[in-house]
Amino acid sequence: MASILDIATQTEGFSTLVAAVQAAGLVETLQGPGPFTVLAPNDEAFAKLPPGTVQTLVQNPPQLARILKFHVVPGRYTQAQLIELGTAVSAEGATIPIRGDDGFEIKNATVLAADIEADNGIIHVLDRVILMG
Repeated sequence: MASILDIATQTEGFSTLVAAVQAAGLVETLQGPGPFTVLAPNDEAFAKLPPGTVQTLVQNPPQLARILKFHVVPGRYTQAQLIELGTAVSAEGATIPIRGDDGFEIKNATVLAADIEADNGIIHVLDRVILMG
């Protein structure tokens, strides 16, 4: 099996996420032993951000890293476990609301694909970038 980052790199639709992880200096972290639960926005999710947002974030690695860490939960959590918890604390330190009553939603994003297994964790694909606050 591959690492979370290897899966993102080898899967179509995650080029923006991979580039953001590289720009934020988080490659080694996401290739590390984990385990991590990664809430992975796809390329379409990043495209929904206001024009110029991604470029601005790439030019500000600390802010970009903070946003990306909001998409990572320490530990390996399946869809069922996350729904049962109702919230999760991100690697950034903020609490993320989770709903499972009408589909599977994380904060204001819908999960498009859940429970993608990796050597060092699990991936849930989001239809939008989630932001703190």
